[in-house]
Amino acid sequence: MPQFSRHDRRGRVIIAIGLAALLVGTSACTRIRTHQGYQVDKLLVDSVQPGIDNRASVEGTLGRPTFVSQFGQQDWYYVSRNMRQLAFANPKPVEQTVLRVRFDPAGNVVAVDRMGLEQVARISPAGDKTPTLGRNRSLFDEIFGNIGAVGAGGMGGGNAGPNGGGPNGS
Repeated sequence: MPQFSRHDRRGRVIIAIGLAALLVGTSACTRIRTHQGYQVDKLLVDSVQPGIDNRASVEGTLGRPTFVSQFGQQDWYYVSRNMRQLAFANPKPVEQTVLRVRFDPAGNVVAVDRMGLEQVARISPAGDKTPTLGRNRSLFDEIFGNIGAVGAGGMGGGNAGPNGGGPNGS
């Protein structure tokens, strides 16, 4: 291995290139933390009381909900999620809070529920195909499989029926 002195220009250039490569290589390994959704403030959430608050007071305290239940205006949801990602990997949830505020038909708070990360469904696809029920047909079967089947007896085409020329008629 050649030895470089402090005054050697070529040695300084090689050391500078090495340090630059080291900096670029380590900067890609940083963790990225992100927050999505509602900013949960425990003091504000604890101030919402069943039987005392109504829709207007909850909206004044917590703000507008992330989303409202599909079937009526009975439940409001506030969703908060912290994510972590390493370099170019897929982001993973680290912490999640789903706050559900339930209302009665008159608009008064009935209950305030909290759910966490244990409610997240983990879906792990297998390969690049989705398994389905039914026949396994190739591309050519899909394209050319119906040739000759149009109007065939019993297939719903033609004039099949009690008085027609189908399997039940003469």
